[in-house]
Amino acid sequence: MKEVRILEIKQSVYADNDKQAQALRQELKEKGVFLLNLMSSPGSGKTTTLMKTIEALKDKLQIGVMEADIDSDVDARTISESGAKVIQLHTGGMCHLDAEMTRQGLDGLQTEGIELAILENVGNLVCPAEFDTGASKNAMILSVPEGDDKPLKYPLMFSICDVVLINKIDVLPYFDFDMEKCKEYIHMRNPRAKIIPVCARTGEGIQEWADWLEEEVRKWREE
Repeated sequence: MKEVRILEIKQSVYADNDKQAQALRQELKEKGVFLLNLMSSPGSGKTTTLMKTIEALKDKLQIGVMEADIDSDVDARTISESGAKVIQLHTGGMCHLDAEMTRQGLDGLQTEGIELAILENVGNLVCPAEFDTGASKNAMILSVPEGDDKPLKYPLMFSICDVVLINKIDVLPYFDFDMEKCKEYIHMRNPRAKIIPVCARTGEGIQEWADWLEEEVRKWREE
């Protein structure tokens, strides 16, 4: 029987993206632009957290934001109220951004003068984790109503993140959410992950998060 050629498309796509991501990371380093990739499931409080983050850092860093979504410009309009430079990215049905899409977003944002660029990725705990965007750091938000077992169900997402924000801690009394168990599960996937409990609505924990991010930008500049 004649042999059939098999091409591992997925692996090829990932390998190509990794090369593009590394090239983008180097370009951003040369330009002095720190890129943060912010991920989470829909409804976790990404945009509210981002608004609070901008408020805490706007006098210290020049910030630009890329809002990625399948459709609509709701989040970009919200972020624009913060005074930060913002652009809406429509993914055309794609549930993630890859390195080339991120590059296009950065070109559209026009990063001259920007020190911290934040990509609010598409709300999804699977696809965004699979594609390196070229970011300097990866962050994710897990909200209390989602449950403390998410690190067990979505291992890749938690394994690639440098920091995990556990949001909506104000509703802890109303949910069966074990904070210590959740931290244990996160560190099971990623022992080096920084974990910061926050409440974007009240601002609790936001300063600790902003301080961490500012320090990461500082260290990155000195590397």
